[in-house]
Amino acid sequence: MPRTPIINALTIDVEDYFQVSALAPYIPRSEWDSRACRVERNIERILALLDERRTKATFFTLGWIAERYPQLVRRIVDGGHELASHGYGHQRASDLDEAAFFADIDASRKLLEDLSGQPVKGYRAPSFSIGKSNLWAFDCLERAGYVYSSSIYPIRHDHYGMPDAPRFAHRVRGGLLEIPATTSCFFDRNWPASGGGYFRLMPYRVSRWLLERVNCRDGQPAIFYFHPWEIDHEQPRIPGIDLKTRFRHYLNLHRTEGRIRRLLGDFHWGRMDAIFLGRQGGDAG
Repeated sequence: MPRTPIINALTIDVEDYFQVSALAPYIPRSEWDSRACRVERNIERILALLDERRTKATFFTLGWIAERYPQLVRRIVDGGHELASHGYGHQRASDLDEAAFFADIDASRKLLEDLSGQPVKGYRAPSFSIGKSNLWAFDCLERAGYVYSSSIYPIRHDHYGMPDAPRFAHRVRGGLLEIPATTSCFFDRNWPASGGGYFRLMPYRVSRWLLERVNCRDGQPAIFYFHPWEIDHEQPRIPGIDLKTRFRHYLNLHRTEGRIRRLLGDFHWGRMDAIFLGRQGGDAG
């Protein structure tokens, strides 16, 4: 009897190009309102692509974006996709104290629920910024009413990462499931397999192989993420940024949409809540 295909989670972090953490030293928050937003047109392209492929996804959405584009929130929900929280103003959890973090996640959840009329169950910290130093964030998420988080990346990285964290979904509090960004383990090390900048950096066949390895070898669903600005190669270029940031942000933007089309055809995809809620998270490493 043929094996039932594994359904992977497709996720989109809804933020605009000028809100990326790596660009924070060059674009102060005070300038956000004066920048021309491109997120609306990019989300419309993504929604059209998902509709064409009959694919549902989870949209981790900034409160800052939702407040300015409430019609975008309704389009996401009306399309049958899951609306989840990315916080309000794209502040890293590791940059906030406990009170400020709770205020941020509580406000963003209430705003998204008011605009959509739907319960918001999931949260993803900007830049996967929950780690060993701020595990109290899980207490805040549970208290704010979230059911799951996708805020840890079990890799070594200069901006984030918790390499010794469990690789797959696991309970971090009684009412809260953590669903880490996907890694593939070989040579005694976790390697990124969840999308983002790595998806633009690596050849497509490498990304596909990593995801296949998680599905076939580990028997687990993968979590893949990308940002609306990553399909927008015509976005404004920020002057004066360092070479490392320029490389990370702009590399292969013109190829991303085509690669995502291939990805949607090569794997089965669905919403985070549909895939993971109700599953018993283990502590597999």
